[in-house]
Amino acid sequence: MKEDNPNQLNGSLKSLGFPKEGFNNPTFVHDETPEKESKSKKKDKKKKKEQSKEEKKLVGLLELFQFADGLDIFLMIVGFICALGHGIALPIMIIVFGEMTDAFVQSGTTANMSSVANSSVTHNVSVGSCQIPGIDIEKEMTRYAYYFTAIGFSAMVLATFQVTTYLISARRQSQRIRQKFFHAVLHQEMSWFDTHEIGTLNTRLTDGINTIHEGLGDKICIFVQFFAMFIAGFIIGFVFGWKLTLVILAVSPLLAISAAFATKFLATLTSKEQTAYAKAGAVAEEVLTAIRTVVAFGGQQKAVAKYEANLLDAKSFGVKKALTTDTSMGVVQFCIFGSYALAFWYGTKLAVDEPENYSIGRVITVFFSVLIGVFSLGQAAPNLESIANARGAAYEVYKIIVQPRLIDSSSKDGYKPDSVKGDIEFKNVHFSYPSRPDIPILRGLDLTIQSGKTIALVGSSGCGKSTTVQLIQRFYDPLQGEVTIDGRDIRTLNVKWLREHVGVVSQEPILFAATIAENIRYGRDDVTDAEIEKATKEANAYDFISRLPDKLNTMVGERGAQLSGGQKQRIAIARALVRNPKILLLDEATSALDTQSESIVQAALDKARTGRTTIVVAHRLSTIRTADVIAGFQNGVIVEQGTHSQLMTEKGVYYNLVMQQSKEHEHEYEETDNELESETDISDQDADEINEIESEIIRRNSVRRQSSRASTRRRKSAKKPKKEQKVKVEEKVEEVPFSRVLAMNKPEWPYIIMGIFASLIAGGVYPAVGIIFAKIIGVFSEPDPTIKSQRTVLFSLIFLLLGFISLVAYFVKGFMYGRSGESLTMRIRAQSFKAVLRQEIGFFDDHQNAVGVLTTRLATDASQVQGATGIRLGLMATVVCSLVAALIVGFVFSWQLTLLILACFPLLAAANFIRTKSMGGHASRDQKALEEAGRISTEAVENIRTLVSLTREETFYKKYSDSLDGPYRDALKKAPIHGITYALAQTINFFVNAAVFRFGAWLIAHCLLNFENMYIVFSTIVFTAMNIGQTSSFAPDQAKAKVSAYRIIKLLERKPEIDSYSEEGEKPNRLEGNVEFRDVKFVYPTRKDVTVLQGLSVKVGKGQTLALVGSSGCGKSTSVQLLERFYDPAGGQVLIDGKDSKTLNIQWLRSQMGIVSQEPMLFDCSIAENIQYGDNSRIISQEEIEAAAVSANIHKFIDDLPDKYNTRVGDKGAQLSGGQKQRIAIARALVRNPKILLLDEATSALDTESEKIVQEALDKAREGRTCIVIAHRLSTVQNADIIAVIHNGKVAELGTHSQLLAQEGLYYALVNAQVAH
Repeated sequence: MKEDNPNQLNGSLKSLGFPKEGFNNPTFVHDETPEKESKSKKKDKKKKKEQSKEEKKLVGLLELFQFADGLDIFLMIVGFICALGHGIALPIMIIVFGEMTDAFVQSGTTANMSSVANSSVTHNVSVGSCQIPGIDIEKEMTRYAYYFTAIGFSAMVLATFQVTTYLISARRQSQRIRQKFFHAVLHQEMSWFDTHEIGTLNTRLTDGINTIHEGLGDKICIFVQFFAMFIAGFIIGFVFGWKLTLVILAVSPLLAISAAFATKFLATLTSKEQTAYAKAGAVAEEVLTAIRTVVAFGGQQKAVAKYEANLLDAKSFGVKKALTTDTSMGVVQFCIFGSYALAFWYGTKLAVDEPENYSIGRVITVFFSVLIGVFSLGQAAPNLESIANARGAAYEVYKIIVQPRLIDSSSKDGYKPDSVKGDIEFKNVHFSYPSRPDIPILRGLDLTIQSGKTIALVGSSGCGKSTTVQLIQRFYDPLQGEVTIDGRDIRTLNVKWLREHVGVVSQEPILFAATIAENIRYGRDDVTDAEIEKATKEANAYDFISRLPDKLNTMVGERGAQLSGGQKQRIAIARALVRNPKILLLDEATSALDTQSESIVQAALDKARTGRTTIVVAHRLSTIRTADVIAGFQNGVIVEQGTHSQLMTEKGVYYNLVMQQSKEHEHEYEETDNELESETDISDQDADEINEIESEIIRRNSVRRQSSRASTRRRKSAKKPKKEQKVKVEEKVEEVPFSRVLAMNKPEWPYIIMGIFASLIAGGVYPAVGIIFAKIIGVFSEPDPTIKSQRTVLFSLIFLLLGFISLVAYFVKGFMYGRSGESLTMRIRAQSFKAVLRQEIGFFDDHQNAVGVLTTRLATDASQVQGATGIRLGLMATVVCSLVAALIVGFVFSWQLTLLILACFPLLAAANFIRTKSMGGHASRDQKALEEAGRISTEAVENIRTLVSLTREETFYKKYSDSLDGPYRDALKKAPIHGITYALAQTINFFVNAAVFRFGAWLIAHCLLNFENMYIVFSTIVFTAMNIGQTSSFAPDQAKAKVSAYRIIKLLERKPEIDSYSEEGEKPNRLEGNVEFRDVKFVYPTRKDVTVLQGLSVKVGKGQTLALVGSSGCGKSTSVQLLERFYDPAGGQVLIDGKDSKTLNIQWLRSQMGIVSQEPMLFDCSIAENIQYGDNSRIISQEEIEAAAVSANIHKFIDDLPDKYNTRVGDKGAQLSGGQKQRIAIARALVRNPKILLLDEATSALDTESEKIVQEALDKAREGRTCIVIAHRLSTVQNADIIAVIHNGKVAELGTHSQLLAQEGLYYALVNAQVAH
């Protein structure tokens, strides 16, 4: 909608142009503030637009329309023709205006001659009718009034169709482009995602396509309209007076050169500004995605500093840009006033020398036709720039849409066999990732997997196991060799068909922000509720889901944040099982599960494997002993194959791994390979025992669950309305007083006051121009040629002086508003980002504060508020000054005519009001729709591997299209309203002119006014009216600025429940490290009906290790989060050295802890910087970094990389394997030398070899520290000082490993299940 603003301006201008204000320079005027403002408004847009221009690559003009269909083309042709007609209307009107002026001057000349004796005629003192000999002024003016009305009506119809057709066609095309682009992104090859930043894709999807939409829309028809005006203006100029035309054109090169310089300079600044803002946006997105890591390591200040550094660059470019914009506008003003001076001086000379060819009417016709011609080019330029920006943005967007994809899941090509047997073979496969071509991963892999068999791939982290899984899904193609299924090279098979027959459960389970049922349904579209239930039972997820209030309808949160790692993994397994795939790929499928669940899930997976070809990647060797074939990987090739017993005999890679892992059990168990056979019975026994335990828990809970069932049903039925209510509440924006918004700009008040002063001067220039202009016309009624020439020279010099004053005023206000506005934008962005990072973790759990939503707001809100502060005050100052001056002039010279013109004001105001209304109402809804679409696209692209392996591209494509559907339909309905309001704003002047001149003629005929005074009143007031009209071009800014200001104020004033920046609280000199949970109760803020901890009491002394074990979702990770004070307990206390953690300084508290969590979050920077992040309070030396890396067993791997510690890890560490990421996370925790060490599944993603060494490092790291360990792999916690078994949010058993085994309770069952397996 914003795009109409300049049009409106232009419109006003144009209309203005011909009237006396004549060209009171409507053009420049209009440009003047508005264009400045509109440019400043469009600043942000342009910044974004320019991003794509950085490569200086554009699509061809016709290529821009390559996605238009027949209807779009027809609409554009109709709009094109209408725009041509509309463009000619104003030059034709100038001819009528010139002739009319001649008639008035003639009446004045006659009046002067007939009343030489009466010098007081100038003042309207006579009454009655005073006929001017030879001229019936009223009759003449009635004729001209009809001309004006006819031209105005035609222009209105043409303008309506011109804008409506282009808006509809642009909306249809941009909708199509948006969908095609998202569709293309979803179907790109995986290697493409490895080399493209996720953030830039979402920017292209929003800003890039908005830019294209702007270039496809009414910008084109408005350009055509102005171009037609340009041609018509020049033709009229040469026909009516070629000499004067040539002289006026002599000034044009000055204008063109100044405009060209300004444009070039602006383009460069915009591009640089946009790059800086884009970097800041990328910082924000990365930090918010990893918010728990940032908070735990106290990285907020570092994040804010990095964000602000990028904003600083953008600010300085923004100030320069505002200054350049305004100065260039001032230069344009100066040139215009100069051309006024030259034209009237030379026109007077011609009228004196060649009275037969040049009258004042002709001079005015020629002057304004040429001026309108020149300026219509100037006004066409921004539209042309929008089109150029669109071509730049389209280059990248269209390239992605039409880019051929070697691996395309939307392709219909490829063979689709009727059935799949499941024989898989790798033949001499060589592979390296496209993003790291110099590091070979597979070096001639040969591997045969028979149908229905299970093969396990083992080896150390990064040896190529997971890569093999990705090649089977055809995420990549091998560089050499082939992968075949049933003897067919998978490159010959249909990609979607292939992936539909493969079930995948990967190392880091990704769930989408939907309900549990919807997540499982992503496995297969037509799955029934009964099948979902069956799959959850098979994956051992049924029981924990049943205990949730909304059961399968529970929302899992962004990336499944509301669930524990084990719960997420079990839902992912259920999702794979509902596909009933012929080929099952389990990439660490049970790594995140506790032993109890693992035993049951493993049994379910063993069942699921029957009749399927299964490839298992596992570090935990107990999960693969039953595999038909075990293949040992080393350096990208298979070095050994065989069954468990065969490989144990060979004593190779596998034997070493098994030995390392089984040594960890030796303290308590003597395991031999022979015993393994007989232990299968025990395994079944234990499975039954565990089932009994589970059912016992369920029985204990049955009362609570039954009572919640009825309420769940009620909740379910009320669920949808509740959601709708939420949205409504969100959209309700409280009124933010203007003074409140201004207060944000308080530090820049001196700049704003200076800017307002300059705006007042600029405002006073317009009425002055109107007076001088009318005086020059009045000169022509002077019969004496000498006096005529002298007066013209004087008035021409005054024009020049006004031009100079205008130039200075523009320069001053450009600098002042640029400085104040950019400082405000930067401050608000920085404060908002800081405020977001200050919030408690519960704030980020809320769906309304998803990462995509927060980053969109950070990007747009601050820049929208800027337009509502200093710039707006300046605009008001300009308008008030113009209005007051014009009214004084009007009432002094003719109160009657002034009243008539004022009576026309409501018409102008009404046109602008309707226009404002039609834009304003949509401000928040558009924003909302884009945020929702942004959330869907961010989620899809960030989790592209999971989405593609599930073949859910079409599902997300449909969700995305649906989210755009509402705004699309609204936009189509709004197009005709925009068209009509645009047309009204453009043509209302035609009708006002008709009325004013007809009434003026009556006043002259009745001797109540002379014609010069009539022109003075007309030009000053109407011109000022148009000047005021331009304020409406800020309507969208005002509406959006209020919404944005409300959001910002709400965010800045929000008091977090746990304030990360708080300086309050005790900071003991030293921390002993005694930790106690005393009767702790807890519920997550977004799921208040699920009690996670129900009276947890456990303590650990200084230097001791406490291990928390229990089934997934029992509250182990929650307790770690309470210790970090991510949340506060609902009841009870968390005590550190006997003090309630709430009484301790939060920053000090967190600085005493080091955390390694289940899914490590790394930042897109070097490995060294990621390790340094462990302690943000000081500078960490390279020696410390390497020491930490050595401790975490990652140093050798890093040292072998080409860039060593300077290697970038990619988005979220995407360039590294899970084990490598986890070891870097461990190094990060160790580098801060914490007093309390929190290990939340710290070794879950490691292979046995690395785990053993890392475990030793962690054991060493634990010395002298209090350590709390959460582990499903019990071998890692056997030597803990205290082991607490958590059940149902409470401690069920407590003791050492041997004590708990002796009790033969829950822990005993867990250990036996793991050993037996």
